[in-house]
Amino acid sequence: MANNHLFFFLLLSLHAIAASAQSVYVSIDCGSSSSSAYKDDIGITWTGDGTYINTGENKVVQTTTNSISKVMSTLRVFSTRKKNCYSIPITKGTKVLVRASFYYGNYDKKSSPPSFDVLLDGNLWSSVDTSISSDVLFIEAILVERSDSISVCLAQTQPNQFPFISALEVRSLESTMYPYFDSNYALLLRRRNSFGANQTVRSPDDIYDRIWVPEITGNGLIPVTSSASTINTTDTPDNPPIIVLQNAITTADTSIYIELDTNLPNQEVPVYMNLYFSDVDQQTQLRSFNIDVDSIPSTTDPVTPQYAALTEASLNGFNASSSNIFTLVPTIDSLLPPLINAMEVFVVAGPLTNGTNTADVEQLKLLQIQFSVLAGWSGDPCLPSPYTWDWVNCSSDDTPRITALYLNGYGLSGTLPDFSSMDALQTIDLHNNSFTGDIPSSLANLPNLVDLNLANNELSGSVPTSLSQNKKLKLNVSGNKILCATDTKSYCQSSSSSSSGTPSDNSTNTTSSSSKSSSSKLPIILGVTIPAFIIFIAIVAFLAITSHKRKIAAFAKTNAGQTNGSNKPSVPPPQREVMPPESKDVENELPHHDMEAELSDLMDQHTFQHQYDGRSPNPLLHKP
Repeated sequence: MANNHLFFFLLLSLHAIAASAQSVYVSIDCGSSSSSAYKDDIGITWTGDGTYINTGENKVVQTTTNSISKVMSTLRVFSTRKKNCYSIPITKGTKVLVRASFYYGNYDKKSSPPSFDVLLDGNLWSSVDTSISSDVLFIEAILVERSDSISVCLAQTQPNQFPFISALEVRSLESTMYPYFDSNYALLLRRRNSFGANQTVRSPDDIYDRIWVPEITGNGLIPVTSSASTINTTDTPDNPPIIVLQNAITTADTSIYIELDTNLPNQEVPVYMNLYFSDVDQQTQLRSFNIDVDSIPSTTDPVTPQYAALTEASLNGFNASSSNIFTLVPTIDSLLPPLINAMEVFVVAGPLTNGTNTADVEQLKLLQIQFSVLAGWSGDPCLPSPYTWDWVNCSSDDTPRITALYLNGYGLSGTLPDFSSMDALQTIDLHNNSFTGDIPSSLANLPNLVDLNLANNELSGSVPTSLSQNKKLKLNVSGNKILCATDTKSYCQSSSSSSSGTPSDNSTNTTSSSSKSSSSKLPIILGVTIPAFIIFIAIVAFLAITSHKRKIAAFAKTNAGQTNGSNKPSVPPPQREVMPPESKDVENELPHHDMEAELSDLMDQHTFQHQYDGRSPNPLLHKP
């Protein structure tokens, strides 16, 4: 009964581990034209890559063999841009295994396998040379994810050698696995072997889908198989599949050592190694050995494998290369030769970058949402430095900042974006687009901005004085035909004036007036001129009426004098002696009574005129 309970508990534990391990289990068939998922021969479900990337071309390989799976029959190739990136959502802080696979298969019929770089979260992952093997190549990394997505990029390094990828996989691991490396670093796989096995081991035997390659190397090595039906692995952190512990290699006697092939590079690198041991038989004699590096024991205590149980040895915290020799050497008191079941060898890479400044990256994402033509760029915009996005420049800080945006001629339209969060910007080049609306004054708040090119757009309104009067800023707004300057030395360039001749588009701080600005002044002009015109008309009318009345009064006086004279007997006018022309002084001394007589006659005529009209004569002109 107790055994049944123990078995049930083990099943629950395994189920919990499997559920945790498969919380992220993504298998992408790159270049697949299928819109539906499918299962391969070992039960892994594969999906196409259209959800994870929108650049590149799907291709079908020309050369296939029976050993090549359906997944490897297609690929995605990238012939444009510095880098092209897959983005896979994940929970930040998850420890993951990421694997990328490559099978050239003469897809381009050129028999010329390319070489290229693969990037992981803005870090150089590996330089892949597909010419070294006609079989499938794969690279693998283990890391703690530092953001909410995994970025895997393919980057061209040689002219006319276009990067490609056949498959991409992500598997989550237990947080307790591979505990002896810092989360600021990554483990890059160099070798994972199942010694003594005759076939590759992966899912479903390994719930984390690690690939264990069978290995028997060197003369004098003997493959052996365990007689244990189960092997206890609960006391070890890395949970290797039991099937790889059921096979091993050993030697004929204690005089023969086991030399391990680590596949380390030629130059020294930080190393992380896991060695797995489980004795294949119940032994009455001692099996004991050291793990030597260049004939020096690397552990304090020797390894003593147990039957039906796992002993795991982890070597880390040192540098090594292909020139270092790793051997299993029996201790003096050992009666049995050394033995090993499995091995993992990693290079420790890092420290990993935190990526480009978060605020800058978020603003770039908003730009890509606003302008779909920019959506094809993915991955870290600045890192690694040889592979920055085509339209940005970055600082050389550990956490890079975006210092320049070169978006001239990208066919962008709409209002100008808000760049206020990108306070490291020094250059913004947006000329030769179709932006409309006002120039935001917030651009003046960018403390490092020294070059702003908005030429040849369709901007309107006026240039903010905070920009036009900034002596540190090189500002170009030429070619915006309905944009007005705010300084008095500039002018507004209407469409009519532009047809008769406009300033050079290369002039800096040149602006043109807008019909919008002119129309805004029209009410003021009308409000001043119309009242002034009315007052002027009123004054003219008043003067005309007054003048007319005066003429009528004078005319009335004349007619009145003539009327009164007609009622009197006709008296001939007094005769004057005509003076000779030279008698000028005599003429000026005309007798006073003659002037009175003429005035009397005129008044008599005026009185007669009023009586003739039937009106009362003016009493001031009536003679008593």
